[in-house]
Amino acid sequence: MKKVIIIGAGIIGASISRELAKYKIDITVLEKENDVCEGTSCANSAIIHSGYDPLPNTLMAKCNVLGNQMFDELKVDLGFEFERIGSLTLANTDEECEILEELFLRAKQNHVPARIVDQDELRVMEPNVTKKAKKALFCPTAGIIDPFGFNIALMENAIENGVKLCLNEEVIDIKKNNNKYVVKTKTNEYEADIVINSAGVYSGVIAKMVGIDKYNIRARKGEYYLLDHFDNKFIKHTLFNVPSSKGKGILISPTTSYNYLVGPSSEFVDDLDDLKTDSKTLDNVKNKAYDLVDFVDYSKQIKQFSGNRAVSDVHDFIISEDLPGFINLIGIQSPGLTSAPWIAIEVANMISDKVENPNFIKERKPQIRLNDLSIEERNELIKKNPNYGEIVCRCEQISRGEIIDCIHKPCGATTIKGVKKRVRAGFGKCQGGFCEEVVFNILLKELDKKPTDIKLSKGNSYIIDHELGEEND
Repeated sequence: MKKVIIIGAGIIGASISRELAKYKIDITVLEKENDVCEGTSCANSAIIHSGYDPLPNTLMAKCNVLGNQMFDELKVDLGFEFERIGSLTLANTDEECEILEELFLRAKQNHVPARIVDQDELRVMEPNVTKKAKKALFCPTAGIIDPFGFNIALMENAIENGVKLCLNEEVIDIKKNNNKYVVKTKTNEYEADIVINSAGVYSGVIAKMVGIDKYNIRARKGEYYLLDHFDNKFIKHTLFNVPSSKGKGILISPTTSYNYLVGPSSEFVDDLDDLKTDSKTLDNVKNKAYDLVDFVDYSKQIKQFSGNRAVSDVHDFIISEDLPGFINLIGIQSPGLTSAPWIAIEVANMISDKVENPNFIKERKPQIRLNDLSIEERNELIKKNPNYGEIVCRCEQISRGEIIDCIHKPCGATTIKGVKKRVRAGFGKCQGGFCEEVVFNILLKELDKKPTDIKLSKGNSYIIDHELGEEND
């Protein structure tokens, strides 16, 4: 049986691991952080692009359009939040109207359903859209998604199908030894026939470990505002302006949890881990948002955050077997999330002599979401397990039972942020101000850990440095 190592447990790595689990392959995923979905997959626009924007006949266009088409079935199989709400790309000037016509033709070339709407129809579709808007490109297949839930669902299902996930395993060296790759981390060594480099902004660093020095990867940082659920009629579609050389520009979009996202900025940073936000950049995001709507209630702001994207100088996705058995995924920026399911198929097709796994389980074990249940269903559930009757997170209405569940599932939560990503406890207006202590104590009990073992997130983000009576070294 072939041994495959996948470096990186973001949405791309998780998609590949699940796709390869359809075959009789020994698969190990190495992730440098203490959880999946900690890089680009954790901080993005949470949208599924229709595919009108990528240049026709590029790998990016192909993966975007075909990936988009896979999400309805994936939602049924894996049980994550996804909704096709459509997107509107606005043109506010005569020059932008000309660009919009070009984008419409590009959509046709990419086989993406699209049409141009005039001012009157636009204002019926979106009453709060800016008065400057002259026309818009409507793409009904665009959607919104919970990226954390998607990433975790993919990895859970992969693990259910025998994939091994190894966390806290940062790759520091890779050597070739008798047609095998020896992948060294800070604590272990792993041997594989095939290595798949899906390390995101670190993909260039990983490629250099085997002597591939031709990829120039830079991190492009995007900063966002996250707004509370304040008006479900504010906007109903994802709103874009016509794109520029820096990308698709600022968007305003609902999320699957009925929040609103405003952003992102788009600036290169030298430090691949630079996730700082700054007021000047965010003020610019604010100003550009007024090209989409005439008013945004920033008093409803919950938080500001940023994420980095891996940008190459090729302006297309690169999926390349640069050495026998060493597959690089380079420059998987936006629309990487949308493209991930088809990227996984492209990678699987590069592996020869595969034997299908007749025992592949395509459906993830369902998870209980209290907010999706009727009052009658909730009452029946609480009779069986009173933990579902105790609300821990008041903002998002998340129960103790749901938190316990997410800790004990495959790829379960071990940190405060891990719980937050899986069930949204701490994602509301107070950002964990009321529930974080309770979540902390649930983690202690369910994981049978000491208080000094529990982290907020990645790295050394311990909640408690030392207990009273212990010497603080």
